Amino acid sequence: MDQRDEQQFAEYFTARRDAVRRTAFLLCGDWHKADDLAQTAFVALHRSWRKVRDREALDAYVRRSVVRAMIDETRRPWRRERQVDQLPERATHDGELGNRVATRSALLDGLSRVPPRQRAVLVLRFLEGLDVAATAEALKCSEGTVKSQTARGLAALRESLGDTLDDLRSGL
Repeated sequence: MDQRDEQQFAEYFTARRDAVRRTAFLLCGDWHKADDLAQTAFVALHRSWRKVRDREALDAYVRRSVVRAMIDETRRPWRRERQVDQLPERATHDGELGNRVATRSALLDGLSRVPPRQRAVLVLRFLEGLDVAATAEALKCSEGTVKSQTARGLAALRESLGDTLDDLRSGL
């Protein structure tokens, strides 16, 4: 890459790294994995920077790279999480801040138990604010697939939250 391309990439990276990292965190629920996913996406973008014709679509390209990297990571057998019989202790939450933290924690825990493809759809639709068409474009699938994955993902999220959802509704 020439100096001008390097400068453009550096500007884009500086402007978007926090948003990409946040999206990656919402997908995987772990800041260290989110850093790895964001790095993977930016490395892929850097490799193909000269080939990118539509600079307006860079966000979509990086978002798709993050989602693909996350799904690829979950397929690797040595990266799978192990189930434990006893959960670690949970801190007690009181007050409004405690309720927000408990809600966020419960949501992230619930999302971690949703299958990767469905989790990607839920994050892009509801946490990133993309509509059905934009989500379909980001994931390179049909709008019908996005709709069905959304329905299945929401059902899986409700199931994984179970009693936690009832506790949150009643105010802990």
